[in-house]
Amino acid sequence: MNELIEVIAMIETERLFLRKPQSDDLAGWTTFFTLERARFVGGGKGKTDLAWRVYAVFLGHWALHQTGPFVICRKDSQKAIGMAGPWYPNGWPEKELTWSIWSTEDEGQGFAAEAVTALGTHAYKDLKWSRAVSYIDPDNTASIRLAERIGCVLDASAPTPDDDPTLVYVHPKD
Repeated sequence: MNELIEVIAMIETERLFLRKPQSDDLAGWTTFFTLERARFVGGGKGKTDLAWRVYAVFLGHWALHQTGPFVICRKDSQKAIGMAGPWYPNGWPEKELTWSIWSTEDEGQGFAAEAVTALGTHAYKDLKWSRAVSYIDPDNTASIRLAERIGCVLDASAPTPDDDPTLVYVHPKD
């Protein structure tokens, strides 16, 4: 039997608040998803219709699991700058913490690291996960650096979704 968990729809860090996605966030997601920089999350040029469907999947994940990727918002401006959080669609070998920062303007300031660190604590403490991983494309050097910076360890023997040539990083338990 599945253990009931308290639905947590907002997490606060020093500079950010992470909240459940809202319909107003679709525009920011779509702008990001249709850029070449989104290729590691299935996006890219001309994928506007797919952006809507993927965003709908995030909302569906919340409906099915009472959790999912949170929208990352800056406290200083209230601006939505990305998404990060629990992700385990049907058929995924393990429960994942995923992340994306939508604009180069918001990269390199530690926002993703701050969000994912808080979400790792949330996954282990609140969601009672025994393990949290991130699946990272071997060419996604920025995400690999981030994973290593926050203490994730590569597990070369872990299964990957659809047996893709993906790196599996295990998040530390605090």
